[in-house]
Amino acid sequence: MQILTRRRAVGAVVVLTTAALVAACSAGSGEATGGARTDVVVGLTGEPTNLDFTTTSGSAIPQLLMNNVYEGLVTIDQEGEVQPQLAESWEVNGDRTVYTFTLHDGVTFSDGSPFTADDVVSSIERVQDDWTLSLKSKMDVVEQAEAISDTEVAVTLKHPSNSWLFDMGTSVGTMFPDDLSADLATETVGTGPYTVEEVAPGDHVTLAARDDYWGEAPAIPDVTVRYFADANAQANAVRSGDIDMAYNMQAPDLLGGLEQDENLQVIDGTSTGEVLLALNNAAPPFDDLRVRRAVMYAIDRKAVLDTAWAGHGELIGSMVPPTDPYFQDLTDAYPYDPGRARDLLEEAGAEDLSITFDVPTRPYAEAVAQVVVSQLKDVGIDAKIVPAEFPAVWLDKVFTEHDYQMSVILHTEARDMLTIFGDPDYYIGYDNPRINEIAEEADQGSPDQYVAGIQEVARMIVDDAASDPLFLFPNTVVADAGLTGIAANATTESMDLTGLRWSDD
Repeated sequence: MQILTRRRAVGAVVVLTTAALVAACSAGSGEATGGARTDVVVGLTGEPTNLDFTTTSGSAIPQLLMNNVYEGLVTIDQEGEVQPQLAESWEVNGDRTVYTFTLHDGVTFSDGSPFTADDVVSSIERVQDDWTLSLKSKMDVVEQAEAISDTEVAVTLKHPSNSWLFDMGTSVGTMFPDDLSADLATETVGTGPYTVEEVAPGDHVTLAARDDYWGEAPAIPDVTVRYFADANAQANAVRSGDIDMAYNMQAPDLLGGLEQDENLQVIDGTSTGEVLLALNNAAPPFDDLRVRRAVMYAIDRKAVLDTAWAGHGELIGSMVPPTDPYFQDLTDAYPYDPGRARDLLEEAGAEDLSITFDVPTRPYAEAVAQVVVSQLKDVGIDAKIVPAEFPAVWLDKVFTEHDYQMSVILHTEARDMLTIFGDPDYYIGYDNPRINEIAEEADQGSPDQYVAGIQEVARMIVDDAASDPLFLFPNTVVADAGLTGIAANATTESMDLTGLRWSDD
């Protein structure tokens, strides 16, 4: 009997189509008492270069490890709300500068050492002192962290902050042992329900459930995450049953056929990932506001979304997704107007402009680039695509060395607008000190003042045409119809696998 069920994720419609459940006969399935499978194979297209997200940029590492291997005091749920994790509760003092966390008792790291308040203190200090990523700035607001007892810790902020507790639910809030000696690039020591059992570069990572996990044990103890260089190969693998779930599936043209397969379910979840047409504000020709605005008017974003990503995704107009409290629709700021683009280029003396377009070897980037190049050509900009192997070449050339004029990349970190545009030394090279002043004042104000202030910052960045947020990336999941507990919304970088289970209906 066919069953058609519709569920709603945040900003998304979930379509689940299933006939007789086929979970038990999937390729490579393990068996437990009663016939329930004890393993799952997940497919992705972005492989981590190592296991250390404290010094290595990119979302692939925290995507794999956060909530699965590592945990924080708090976590961000599927609706984008802060929830307790290692902290069972917390209190905030009257002026909102001191957070006192009560920790769960009996928590241990995967190396057997107990998790205590000392680990919280050292983890916060490690972000401030040892992390090398720009995300570390999210911990600048912390004045000090102090262990009151083994299960109680007080964190004092330099000033009230509307954003800090949310940030603690992202990778910067990860808890590590106080006496950490492991090489994080190759070893993991977390409090999460899984450990990394094997890393096979270019192929897969296996996770194994911990017998001594402090919380509820995952229903599926054995997880294999396979990495595919090609999105079509990922899609074909889930269709054939070689994998059980294709997460963040990046072959939108194939979704129609997959939706017709009664053995599969297709979920369009939301995300915090913006596909950004990045303009190097610190280098010609994009150090000229008129040229940047010309590019904005030259791009038909709806056509980009429809052509490159089969209409899956959402136009938002800024680096703020709808799940953020300060979202505002800025899609009309630069309507498609090739004539206006040509006028601005003429005014800037930049007719017949030639630029290089460094495009990472990712399915969405390559698809978007073709449309963008065609649209820019219509206004007299010759953009030459230079393929950049991702992550190694792109991270080095574009992100680290800033040796580029224009690029396109998916920024997946939650609430990252100020990370991207608040630092002139970041790869975008946008320099407007006023936005940090406004953001800091807003962060210290009331919740209403916070929303109004960050909205003002977003409008300033858009008005300066700092770069072009083309569209909000969907989190598309295609999975075996018998797999339940899928965390469809990517509200942080994490791909939370801890709720997965095989249906026993």
